[in-house]
Amino acid sequence: MKISHIVFALAASFSVSAQAASFINLANYSVSGTYALDILGGVGGSISGLEGSAITYAQDRNSLFFVGDEGTGVIEISKTGATLGNNFFDWTGTGSTKHDTEGLTYLGNGQLVVGEERLQDAYSFSYVNGGTVTLKNNFVSMSNTAVGNNGMEGISYDSRNGSFVTIKQQSPEDVLSGNLTFAAATGIPPSTSGDGSSPAGGGTSTVTNLFNPALLGLSSLSDVQTLSAVSALSGTSGADNLLFLSLGSKKLVETDRLGNILSSFDLSTVLPHNAIEGVTIDENGTIYLVAEQVQDATALAGEKSQLIVLTSTAPVPEPETYGMLLVGLGIMGAVTRRKNKQA
Repeated sequence: MKISHIVFALAASFSVSAQAASFINLANYSVSGTYALDILGGVGGSISGLEGSAITYAQDRNSLFFVGDEGTGVIEISKTGATLGNNFFDWTGTGSTKHDTEGLTYLGNGQLVVGEERLQDAYSFSYVNGGTVTLKNNFVSMSNTAVGNNGMEGISYDSRNGSFVTIKQQSPEDVLSGNLTFAAATGIPPSTSGDGSSPAGGGTSTVTNLFNPALLGLSSLSDVQTLSAVSALSGTSGADNLLFLSLGSKKLVETDRLGNILSSFDLSTVLPHNAIEGVTIDENGTIYLVAEQVQDATALAGEKSQLIVLTSTAPVPEPETYGMLLVGLGIMGAVTRRKNKQA
């Protein structure tokens, strides 16, 4: 083979690899496992694992956390769905009457944030297995308005800058990004709806609209996940990308921060009788979904929420691969110049 041909081959290889690293490409994913989750999880056995509604990955623990929308607490599980522990929620002083937990994200070092849909409030807490967390001690409201069962459906943390991305389910849909601080509640105003009212005090929300969610073409928004923690995307534009889950459209989509769809995954045949409501991703690009127990006419007694694992058949190349390819290009270029000079 001529040296020029080798240089061309390396250049082409680098181009393909660089393009692949700008997104995870959901077209390469398939279901690699489904696991039933305990109905009552962890110490004490009274935290409901039914109606799984949100999930998050803890890299420093190599585990997952999920919540059911009964709001009794958070359950820690393995990557294959085995219960590892739990933390109870004390809602006293939050103003919440429905305790509708639909968003969950992990900040690191055992710190989580859980979202309450109807009040559009979020609560930060430190996980203690078997303990009880008083949610009113660290909360922030993003609207101070009760919006019923169409409110905050997902929240995701970006560890690069400490920001958050949150979504509103529908009527209307909303995609917000910005910073949240958390502080204690100082009192509860009179309720203006059956959903309760956000308490006075608390932290500060500076989230703003990220883009028009109509660009996504999804009938509802069920969860959101930042991709900044995926190792293969580190240092690339792909680290800014987002995953959006839609229960209504039965679809998972990957977008940039402008709302442009980069790839998608059809969920219509994945546990079609379960409502898939939560998504998270680990540093290797493995995706974890959580679904409620069977909710339609096919339901049987004892049905459980489900953990669904999606893995890629074509892993995104690690960033260091690009460096090696550039070195190869440099060497080949030097060899070519030397041969040309000798000629």
